[in-house]
Amino acid sequence: MNLKRVITINSNVITGFTANEVIASVEKAIPSFNKPEGVDIKITGEQEDQKESSEFLSMAMLLALCLIAFILIAQFNSISKPVIIISSVFFSLIGVLLGFTATQMPISIIMTGMGLVALAGIVVRNGILLVEFTDVLLAEGMRPREAMIQAAKARITPVLLTAASTILGLIPLAFGFNIDFVGLFTRFEPHIFFGGDNVSFFGPLSWTIVYGLTFATFLTLVMVPAMYHIIYAYKIWQKRLVYRFRYKSMKSK
Repeated sequence: MNLKRVITINSNVITGFTANEVIASVEKAIPSFNKPEGVDIKITGEQEDQKESSEFLSMAMLLALCLIAFILIAQFNSISKPVIIISSVFFSLIGVLLGFTATQMPISIIMTGMGLVALAGIVVRNGILLVEFTDVLLAEGMRPREAMIQAAKARITPVLLTAASTILGLIPLAFGFNIDFVGLFTRFEPHIFFGGDNVSFFGPLSWTIVYGLTFATFLTLVMVPAMYHIIYAYKIWQKRLVYRFRYKSMKSK
């Protein structure tokens, strides 16, 4: 058997640093480390766990989007409308990246990934409200441009209320708001404080949904009607082009 001796070195991360920062520094220092021939240095432990979690969450996100797209295609009997709705998911991803970049907040692979999967379901609902109500107005005989504007005006209230209630509900969890309800109701001493272990665990998940939903809500109200109008105009142009081609073919005969 090809047996090799293994030396394992582990350490805790001190306050003020994150595991990703420490691993990046170690990986940068490994090539310059003077080691004997036949000795390999490999980073394992939490790094491998993060890689497995990242792959699992990426697969879960992909499967969720595929399932959402399948249901939307069956519901709307169209491919273009599900594409418009799912585009709001990518708007939310932009918001998450901008939020974490602006605040220089560390990203947790597991909790941030879970937040992205949850965020996809929330923002898709807003797109469905706009597209579905636009179809209803078009079926009633309203002109396309006016139907898209009226749909955005009519659905802005439920969209904003859904986003606001979700964001405000996650803010205490994001800041680590803690209250002792037992002490509040027995001794009138709530012992309110912010921070603690909850922030390091649930903070990335909460801020992921807050950043993504804030950015995607306002962008969805503008981009979804605009994309709907572009695709609708393209379909009309395509039908006219086919009609002209058939007319010319019949005329030449």
